[in-house]
Amino acid sequence: MNYQKLTEQIKIKRSFLCVGLDTDILKIPKHLLNNSDPVFSFNKAIIDVTAGFSVAYKPNIAFYESLGWQGWKSLEKTVEYVREKYPDIFMIADAKRGDIGNTSNLYARTFFEKLEFDAVTVSPYMGEDSVKPFIGYPEKWVILLALTSNKGAADFQFLKDEKSCNRLFESVLKTSQAWGTYENMMYVVGATKAEKLKEIRQIIPEHFILVPGIGAQGGSLQEVAVNGLNSRCGLLVNSSRGIIYASKETDFAEKAGEAAKEIQQEMEKLLKTANLI
Repeated sequence: MNYQKLTEQIKIKRSFLCVGLDTDILKIPKHLLNNSDPVFSFNKAIIDVTAGFSVAYKPNIAFYESLGWQGWKSLEKTVEYVREKYPDIFMIADAKRGDIGNTSNLYARTFFEKLEFDAVTVSPYMGEDSVKPFIGYPEKWVILLALTSNKGAADFQFLKDEKSCNRLFESVLKTSQAWGTYENMMYVVGATKAEKLKEIRQIIPEHFILVPGIGAQGGSLQEVAVNGLNSRCGLLVNSSRGIIYASKETDFAEKAGEAAKEIQQEMEKLLKTANLI
């Protein structure tokens, strides 16, 4: 999916919601465990009730890898279902890959050719040659980790280079812009670092930013929007647990739909306030 189509979907749905399909076999409603593929059954139900309110889905690959080949099959079926029934939804593989070029080539082949995702999250730690293989696919995106929500982000991401005076996350943002463009590269900035989004926007004014961490992780959607929106929105804000686990009973899908709708309605207000719709 290209930049124009993604921004069009945001305007059509009046939403910049990304639903995280972090499906844990230990947390889904117990009645689904009798199904032949409980993870896919859960995902399918969640997708059907949230597709009208979201522009993207983001399966965290670890939840599927933990189940071995069965998990990979559930993931493949999930992507195929979205592609068939909701082709305008943007699909993100939250894989956090990043390795030497030859290995990255294979990761890119996995997520862009075999599984047909639109984007994959990548760690920039190993530099340009570990990222470039993901950028070579037309209308596919690399999403670089820049400033994350976790407590350990302080261990490295704020370290300052004495010569440039850039903090590490700033160096990632500035250096990586030579590797791609705002039409094929996004960045991850956690919602719990929303106050930094204004500074980050000065470095990457046009790029999309994927923002995890609202809801269960404590991030504020309003703060993210005030500091992070650009002239074409430029945000994908992810909610996982707050939507998919809104209920663990038989009404889980209904409650997930209600939670997604509530966030979408708040996003619509924020887009209107910013004169973007």
